[in-house]
Amino acid sequence: MSLAPFSDILRFVRAESLLTGGFTAGGRWALRFPAPDKIKFSAIIKGSCWVILEGEPEPFHFTTGDVGLLSAKRAFVLASHPDEPPVDAMSVFYGAGKGHAPIGSGDDFVHIGGHVLLDPASGRLLTHVLPPWIQVPAASPQAASFRWVRDQLVQEGQHVQPGSQLAKAQLAQLLFIQILRAHLQTSSALPASWLQALSDARLTPALQRLHGDPARNWHLDELARACAM
Repeated sequence: MSLAPFSDILRFVRAESLLTGGFTAGGRWALRFPAPDKIKFSAIIKGSCWVILEGEPEPFHFTTGDVGLLSAKRAFVLASHPDEPPVDAMSVFYGAGKGHAPIGSGDDFVHIGGHVLLDPASGRLLTHVLPPWIQVPAASPQAASFRWVRDQLVQEGQHVQPGSQLAKAQLAQLLFIQILRAHLQTSSALPASWLQALSDARLTPALQRLHGDPARNWHLDELARACAM
């Protein structure tokens, strides 16, 4: 993969990630969230839950060390048990302010999350090629790169230090990029798109040439030769 085109696309869509908080929970609990108007990312620091996404036939099991990205504008539920009746998350979090909100009894579950701001017009270039839900399991090889970022986000959230706000924003952006990288490396059925092209190492020489000289009138045979096709 050529990293320059990928970076430039993220700059073009003005992707900006922000850590917005999290919550702790214990016992049986379930929270219903409205359809988000932004891409959401999340990480499980402790415990596990179920992600019940509107329009999906089965819930997703989300456990310690997993990270996820929700790009669909669909309502969803986070729950300790799939059959637990959910309560409205906004009413629970209202007045809690920033930081962690306690849910239920105990702290056997800890979740952090945030969202990704995109340019209203160009942002569709990214959202239209992403699946509704991306989950990177803690046991996957790609998850190793998340651990330090996740731990630092928790540390910055627990201890306010000079520059904490900027540090959290930078770490959140890195987490978002790492999730996208993991998706490119592991997805076996990417739809035909620029994202699929970036994931195909055979096309890297052609993408590098197109990216390096976009004004040139490139011909298909030139690009094919560059890729030894």
